[in-house]
Amino acid sequence: MKRCFEGVGLRCLLKNGNVAAAQPPKYLLIFDFDETIVNENSDDSVLRALPGKQLPESIRKTYREGFYNEYMQRVFKYMGDQGVKMADFKAVYESIPLTPGMRDLFQFLTKQQGHFEIILISDANTFGIECSLKAAGVYPLFRKIFSNPSSFDKRGYFILRPYHSHNCPRCPANMCKRKILTEYLAERAQEGARFERLFYVGDGANDFCPSLAMKSTDVAFPRRGYPMHRLILEMEKSQPGKYQAAVVPWDSALEICTCLQEALKKKC
Repeated sequence: MKRCFEGVGLRCLLKNGNVAAAQPPKYLLIFDFDETIVNENSDDSVLRALPGKQLPESIRKTYREGFYNEYMQRVFKYMGDQGVKMADFKAVYESIPLTPGMRDLFQFLTKQQGHFEIILISDANTFGIECSLKAAGVYPLFRKIFSNPSSFDKRGYFILRPYHSHNCPRCPANMCKRKILTEYLAERAQEGARFERLFYVGDGANDFCPSLAMKSTDVAFPRRGYPMHRLILEMEKSQPGKYQAAVVPWDSALEICTCLQEALKKKC
């Protein structure tokens, strides 16, 4: 497994054969949300807003692998039937704790906003993510948030919709994070943005797919022991050399912070 930044150097900008005036490096930092920024799965957390704090078995049995978004639509409808309102959802989302070290990482990023462009790609929902990030005081750090659209209808029911459709066999029907990431990179390239390096922070199986689009100069930060990390290890064992990005597993976001600090020190 490649270690953090092993064999990776940052190149100075060249112009007409000469080193141009040094410019601040521009990195793209991509975050997942559930069990990455926050230390819980927010779809499980919202059940605390239910009067009985749990779903009936009749709802649980409707889950089909790969169709989690459809399942959560049924969950939210049931919660609406039970009288759960927007304020109840908001209170839960605002109370979900950050993962260890995440607040320190965000403090570091707040001071280094000139170096990092930050986006979030999550299979949760826009309302919950925005509530959580605003409560933590870090919402302004994110240039863009990609998640399943959500809103409240006239009845006060929480309405969830799929993000998009795609043809990726690895991902759930409603979201392929690799498609989102590659389209974002293409869009930013058209706008003139050129990222020297990508950093991806995640935990789930759906974070493995976008990390496959990363290059050897990029860094994947899988949460140690979680599905993304296990899938990377399996690929490295079964297909040595196929996984391109450097891999830095983490238990605390302080480990991510340390590696990002190292990246800035290596700038030319």
